[in-house]
Amino acid sequence: MKIVVLDGYTLNPGDISWEDLEKLGELKVYDRTEKDKVIERIGDAEIIFTNKVQITKEILKKTNIKYIGVLATGYNVVDISAAKEKGISVTNIPTYGTDTVAQMVFAHILNICHHVSEHNTAIKEGQWTNNLDFCFWNYPQIELVGKTIGIIGYGRIGRATGRIAEVFGMKVLAYANHENKEFESETMKYTSLDELLQKSDIISLHCPLFENTKGIINKNTIAKMKDGVIIINTSRGPLINEEDLAEAIISGKVYAAGIDVVSTEPIKEDNPLLKCKNAFITPHIAWASKEARQRLMNIAVNNLIAFLKGEPVNLV
Repeated sequence: MKIVVLDGYTLNPGDISWEDLEKLGELKVYDRTEKDKVIERIGDAEIIFTNKVQITKEILKKTNIKYIGVLATGYNVVDISAAKEKGISVTNIPTYGTDTVAQMVFAHILNICHHVSEHNTAIKEGQWTNNLDFCFWNYPQIELVGKTIGIIGYGRIGRATGRIAEVFGMKVLAYANHENKEFESETMKYTSLDELLQKSDIISLHCPLFENTKGIINKNTIAKMKDGVIIINTSRGPLINEEDLAEAIISGKVYAAGIDVVSTEPIKEDNPLLKCKNAFITPHIAWASKEARQRLMNIAVNNLIAFLKGEPVNLV
């Protein structure tokens, strides 16, 4: 049985192993695959794995694929309808990154609150050595205790983010399509989107990308927010209208933004957020701790094992 991984580099740039997948068949791993090479590289393989390589209806027609393993939670890279028509099983990786993504949310929040890297740079440039006082700060220092974080989307990652926020002494407001009142407490409450926007000091996005959530952060919703709000996005880039956010940062309406995902990736040179001093951007790495990637690998292997046993799991 031939197994082809079309774009394995981001999952495994060399620090984890493909060994468990190799045990299941004749494995070929490509770091990356260009659009015009997809059909050729799939060849007669029945099992393929993809992260960001698009598997279209045309590709499915011209290949003999029986199983597609998406090496991510989102599976919009696969034409699911066409796959179902051909009886092709498609699986994803639903839960591998919960804790590591929530950790990145607070990496961005704490960076904005304390500017650790900038102060380290200032010290190495001599600013502390030549300072008249025993300390200095080039940016306001912000305490989280007592502040309110609004979490849009209260699934696994949203809840993990909320738990960390509560440890910091924050109040949590959550907006979700499906409310589970068991999660509510003295410090965590469900609320409407408008109330969340109006009352939150920090807003963190954790909702999926649908038509009704695309551009959920825009000039109209930003206008409802507190002056000086902080916005964090580790979910999907198109949840934010980037032009509107950039304008709000430049005007000071939004104090800062921590952004791990953008509308087009890799980021384009003309992305308006690149011009904003207080837009702190990381290159879609919230998911990418070694521990999370190893969990992803383990789940991908187990998904295939379950399929081969005729007991598929994590089907989409």
